[in-house]
Amino acid sequence: MLAALQRELPTGRFLYEPKWDGLRCLAFVTPAAVDLRSRHGKPLARYFPEVVAALQALGREVVLDGEIVVPGDFEALLLRTHPAASRVARLAEETPATFVAFDLLELDGVALGAFGDRRRALLEVVPSLARIQPTPATEDTAVATRWLDQLGSGIDGVVAKEVDGLYQPGKRGWIKVKRARTADCVVAGVRVRPGPEVSSLLLGLWEGGELRHVGVCSQFTAARRRELLLELVALRAPLQGHPWERGFNLERSPIGRLPGSAGRWDPTMTQDWLPLAPERVAEVTYDHVDDQRFRHPAHFLRWRPDREARSCTFDQL
Repeated sequence: MLAALQRELPTGRFLYEPKWDGLRCLAFVTPAAVDLRSRHGKPLARYFPEVVAALQALGREVVLDGEIVVPGDFEALLLRTHPAASRVARLAEETPATFVAFDLLELDGVALGAFGDRRRALLEVVPSLARIQPTPATEDTAVATRWLDQLGSGIDGVVAKEVDGLYQPGKRGWIKVKRARTADCVVAGVRVRPGPEVSSLLLGLWEGGELRHVGVCSQFTAARRRELLLELVALRAPLQGHPWERGFNLERSPIGRLPGSAGRWDPTMTQDWLPLAPERVAEVTYDHVDDQRFRHPAHFLRWRPDREARSCTFDQL
């Protein structure tokens, strides 16, 4: 189940939870085995043996929805998804992760109903331990507002859930509240300047079968520009077959060109950008959107290897 973005906390029959800065994970648990799956179905169990052990110790057959976190350190969490077994074992000791459970979907083979009932059952089944714990929740908007004030300390916002709501896989039936305007965008190209170094990242969002150019990230230190070139060179792709092979920003902007914004390009012009395979996802902050484009250059926050590029659509804006 997913969440739709809002800027203010809704009121009514809601429970509010912190939105954790981690990897979304479904846990299928029996006394004999634990299967952890990402939002897009990728297996995660081998990377987090300490989480697997904690879940198996429950001794119950459950399906849990939650977040795998290394509290306050998203970069350390991403390093945990390493293929080498020796490194997996070492990092499990050095930067152990915790499974924060926020929903209980099935208990002993029985699907549960309204969220309020699921929450009560979750608190009965999941203890608060070092490697597994239930998420805090409150009916008090003042408490939820304080969680919003803690953004950057492992909390990425607040999720509001209707007490009587059912679990709807794939539906945006919850509400996530963020004060900062953020979006996960596809990096489908770069501009490069002498150095060589990256001048700007070209950002896109999917709209149906079309990858629409929405803006750029261009504010990097000199050292970071050189690092980005090394990070992205392996994604360089031919123009033929690229989503932007026939151009981008071909429609006229309602506010004209702005300093620092990415200009239009079509194949009749000199190619001043390098196409990349549209696979890498970047989380950015932005201020305003005009006609489906960022008014000013966005600010790069981090890479999102846990996001599928095709899932980055305009419903975030």
